[in-house]
Amino acid sequence: MTENDTNRDQTAGTTETGTEPDSGTDAAVTTALRSPASASPGDAERLAALHARLERAAADEGLDEIAYREIDSPYGSLLLAATAAGLVRVAFALEDHDRVLATLAEKIGPRILRSPARTDAVARQLDEYFAGRRQRFELPLDLRLTAGFRRSVVEHLPHIPFGRTESYAEVATATGSPKAVRAVGTACATNPLPIVVPCHRVVRTDGTIGQYLGGTDAKLALLEFEGARPRA
Repeated sequence: MTENDTNRDQTAGTTETGTEPDSGTDAAVTTALRSPASASPGDAERLAALHARLERAAADEGLDEIAYREIDSPYGSLLLAATAAGLVRVAFALEDHDRVLATLAEKIGPRILRSPARTDAVARQLDEYFAGRRQRFELPLDLRLTAGFRRSVVEHLPHIPFGRTESYAEVATATGSPKAVRAVGTACATNPLPIVVPCHRVVRTDGTIGQYLGGTDAKLALLEFEGARPRA
């Protein structure tokens, strides 16, 4: 776990609930967060109790909780974040994971906890995808970070088959606004769920790949991995 992870969880345990953990719990939680392998069973129990308390407080106050984790991928570290409704964010390292979490806190709510277990299904399906054993994701999605025409584009993207591409113009037509080619580009550039919602399958009309949240190298690699043959 990184130092940033520790800071995020410690913040969640104090300012987000309006109460401070007692000193014994605070010390134990800090130990468990910084060095999970060396934490005693008592420390782990205190950490679990703190998380349970935070969850109850969030429920009592009507706050949404965001669970996150970071995983390795062939395209660098990925941030996965989920709410009770489903996967709400996937972010490449280029997007700055700390900044992404700060944006989630601003747009959804400040209750953010590092909780790998809550995103196990996402991590497993991504592993299957990267291993070539999955071509379509079957996950509940929370699309609250996109709206209007952009949401229409995001909802269309999973219908582009694995190994195929569509142009920005084709996506614009498919979503009922054939003149909104630039708006499709903006929707893809702000897609909150890259890879899972495959905006990498949208290319320019001339076959060149265009821009991508994870960088053009990652977009080209994803398309080649899926068997598509775009122009670089």
